[in-house]
Amino acid sequence: MDNNIRPVPLDKSYRLVNHGPTILVSARHDGVDDVMAAAWVCGLDFSPPKLTVVIDKIAKTRELVEKSGIFVIQIPTATQAKLTLELGTVTMHQQPDKLANAGVELFDIEGFNLPFVAGCSAWLACKLIPELHNQQTYDLFIAEIVGAWADERVFKDGHWQFEQASPSLRSLHYVAGGHFYAIGEEIIVGASQKS
Repeated sequence: MDNNIRPVPLDKSYRLVNHGPTILVSARHDGVDDVMAAAWVCGLDFSPPKLTVVIDKIAKTRELVEKSGIFVIQIPTATQAKLTLELGTVTMHQQPDKLANAGVELFDIEGFNLPFVAGCSAWLACKLIPELHNQQTYDLFIAEIVGAWADERVFKDGHWQFEQASPSLRSLHYVAGGHFYAIGEEIIVGASQKS
């Protein structure tokens, strides 16, 4: 595990996705790992912390999530734009060696039998809350966040620090057709004290 990765208190974990980044979803089941990109993730609750994510039926990752009941949401960085696009374009059903072809490097975090993608700025270990109607009808998955970590160069004291970090660590925001934006400069309105 990278020396810059630090645990994030679960009561602050929603902040890792609150700014609407493109994310990577990874899962493991029966010796198979997969990673996919997704653009629709949202914080849902504070205590216990929960989130929602849309995972299409064509994705092998979805099958692994449904079978294992656990997965990781991670925030890729600006330097991972090409990797993110590739993981969002190719399915393991069509290309079984897609992770190797894309150059995905996985690592483990003690106590979690999950594939974490190296080079990201944040990671959320999630436990699926089965809602079969939502999953089948809307491809919408609800999960409890059971572990959270972030790269302290860009997230510390419960807040993103994009304005102080290298631009290479900025989060990606997908538009369409391979077009991303990296998060921009901060704008503070009202009280400038962060809580």
